[in-house]
Amino acid sequence: MVDENPTRGIQRLVEEISECARETSMWTKRESFSQTTMAAIANVHRDRFLMPGYKNVAFANRPQPIGYGQTISQPYIVALMTDLLELKGSEQVLEIGSGSGYQAAVLAEILDDGHVYTIELVYELALRAERALRNFGYSNVTLKHGNGYHGWAQKAPFDAIIVTAASDRVPDPLVEQLKVGGRLAIPIGRPSSQQNLVVAYKDNAQSIYYEKLLPVKFVPFIHP
Repeated sequence: MVDENPTRGIQRLVEEISECARETSMWTKRESFSQTTMAAIANVHRDRFLMPGYKNVAFANRPQPIGYGQTISQPYIVALMTDLLELKGSEQVLEIGSGSGYQAAVLAEILDDGHVYTIELVYELALRAERALRNFGYSNVTLKHGNGYHGWAQKAPFDAIIVTAASDRVPDPLVEQLKVGGRLAIPIGRPSSQQNLVVAYKDNAQSIYYEKLLPVKFVPFIHP
């Protein structure tokens, strides 16, 4: 599938994401995503975050390789995880797994008065993502190279946390760095077994409640 016109490709992608939202509503309890989420998806040109050989399939609603055994997530999943955070625009958000920088860019589109802090384990991907985000004007994103298991204590607490790699559990440091009232989206499960997208909530008693949504497939979260 080749899209010579990015505007047309994005429009079709938005329509496909909306259709997927309806089809998966039995799991997610969301027949549609917010206008804010969908506007962010529409404003980010996914082709800018892919390797040159994959730009012709940039607006296909499926994951794509980005090198070093990593992938850029399916756009529907990016939209869903973004929507689950229920951002208003002024939050401090932590992302674990910068990858290509695409998810961070979608979050940054929403955070007019907020900031995205994102961590990438693979040094080469961190450099590439940081360069892309800087080149396309995302000044409200700060990226660092490292293992995200311990979060980013110096910038905590966070209103929301998003993890783009599958873990067998939610790392304790991330729970600790989540604000009261905050939301955390993470795929839970081992690479060789069932994974499920989970959203967690932190209440005033510092208790965490987990809601399992739908089956997913992510690269593994590398624990230190």
